[in-house]
Amino acid sequence: MSTFDTRTDRDSGEASEGDQTFVSHLAELRDRIIRAGASVIFAFIALVYWSPDIFRLLARPLMENLPSGGKMIVTDVTGSFFVPMKVTMAVAFVVALPVVLYQVWAFVAPGLYRNEKRLVVPLVGSSYLLFLCGMAFAYFVVFPAIFRVMAHYNAPLGAEMTTDIENYLGFVLTMFIAFGVTFEVPIIVVLLVRMGALTVEKLRKIRPYIAVCAFVVAAVVTPPDVFSQLMLALPLIVLYEAGILAAWLFVRNDASASDDGPPAS
Repeated sequence: MSTFDTRTDRDSGEASEGDQTFVSHLAELRDRIIRAGASVIFAFIALVYWSPDIFRLLARPLMENLPSGGKMIVTDVTGSFFVPMKVTMAVAFVVALPVVLYQVWAFVAPGLYRNEKRLVVPLVGSSYLLFLCGMAFAYFVVFPAIFRVMAHYNAPLGAEMTTDIENYLGFVLTMFIAFGVTFEVPIIVVLLVRMGALTVEKLRKIRPYIAVCAFVVAAVVTPPDVFSQLMLALPLIVLYEAGILAAWLFVRNDASASDDGPPAS
């Protein structure tokens, strides 16, 4: 057999192994997606019986702050059925999110270094907890305050405050996502420092710009009143400062670990 034939056989063998590896990765990705989706569906099936109660729980901040005679309405024929189903599906996704994140982790873990694996697990766990904290802050603090202010604005106009359940669902989901992402700011700051994109000193220097951006984001996301904007902008600024502190501690611990090397022989 000639040298050319030998090289050709070797190249074709490497290409075949590469194709098999790619196909196996696709198969594993498919299995991970199916398991993640199945966890969400299972959680939805377990919660669907209580979907009206879940929607009433979601609507409680509004209902408790509506003036006398205020109520929620349904403007779509199927809204009274599908809106509680959507709420239940969203809750099911949040409940099943640890399983979904684990499937993502199991797929990418073989390609990570050991130190990256040690970092990802607490990072994902803290991200999930911070997102839940952001949602809880929106539900227990922000929603009652916003609805109370909105009801106060309607009173001098003599307008009856009625809200369509579909519009209400869109509003609360937007707020949940906004505050959930806002509470992820410390994680984002630590990651930026960890990857070397920014330093702690640079983060401190851009504080004024972050404060301006916080109020801009709050003005876009929240209702058009100063109080609601403060409810989002101030936590964002505080969480940014918490991220700087966490990044500073992280850098200091890394420096200490690098200095404490094995003693010279």
